[in-house]
Amino acid sequence: MECVVNVSEGREGEALDALTAAGGAALLDLHRDLHHNRAVFTLAGHAVEEAARRVARTAVERLDLRTHQGVHPRIGVVDVVPFVPLEGSTFDDALAARDRFAAWAGEVLDLPCFLYGPERPLPDLRRRAFRELTPDTGPPQPHPTAGGCAVGARGLLLAYNLWLDGGTLEDARRLAIAVRSERVRALGLVVGDHVQLSMNLLSPLDVGPKDVYDTVVVTAAIARAELVGLAPRALLDATPKNRWAQLDLDVSRTIEARLGRRS
Repeated sequence: MECVVNVSEGREGEALDALTAAGGAALLDLHRDLHHNRAVFTLAGHAVEEAARRVARTAVERLDLRTHQGVHPRIGVVDVVPFVPLEGSTFDDALAARDRFAAWAGEVLDLPCFLYGPERPLPDLRRRAFRELTPDTGPPQPHPTAGGCAVGARGLLLAYNLWLDGGTLEDARRLAIAVRSERVRALGLVVGDHVQLSMNLLSPLDVGPKDVYDTVVVTAAIARAELVGLAPRALLDATPKNRWAQLDLDVSRTIEARLGRRS
């Protein structure tokens, strides 16, 4: 099982150090972004649920959403907690892990949790949380410092960014609309002095980094690509090797390679 915990803290300091330590041996990868002010902790293994709980507890204890500043949308300090089945587990296993985590966080941390997966997609949850949707577990109102949490079960996806070489926010938003589909979620964002196309590739073996890159570069100059977290090895095998560097892909940043380091 994999769990990719998205926390609303991406800057160096004691809080991020404590969150990293909380991941323990289950931590395969940490990706952080200063402008998003967000960190993505990729956890995996037999103890992944315990590790996800440690990271969540640390975030609730140390972070305060009221003082958070970052360009990425968020509903809480423990913003998104998806469970993902890997080889040897099933989607039903991921759903069960999701439900256990949400029940625990609601009871132990007083953290309102909204479920996503078969019930609803994550973007719909973000739009409706605490408005049309009441939490599935925990109190009905936001935690005073931690907000809420989206807890999900999903298949493998890639968080993937394209940084534009020049251009405006309107350009990025136009490109986001151009690549958006049932398999690609996309936002145009201003990130520091640059604009970025921030994407989730929901079915990366069907529509992957090469596909979105080649769509965008027809009408916009790309400064660089950025993989957030880890990719499955099958994605690299399906991508021409001479494109890996351009697309920010590398064997060392696959789930399989990181798991192999621990064996």
